[in-house]
Amino acid sequence: MNELPVAAIDRIIRKGSNMRVSEKAAKSLADFLEDKGIKIAQQAAVLARHANRKTITEADIKLSIRE
Repeated sequence: MNELPVAAIDRIIRKGSNMRVSEKAAKSLADFLEDKGIKIAQQAAVLARHANRKTITEADIKLSIRE
């Protein structure tokens, strides 16, 4: 189930490529980005818990992206 709107993903692809985008292509990228985002969020949660915090901060996200 996609949490990301396909229309927004479509705009991102068109912005980066200046080409038309099929709905399947936009859905495929949305699925990938959602999976990647979930993994980053899970890693950020581990970092926040390690720091004895209940809130994920921007720094947690940025560090998770780098890893």
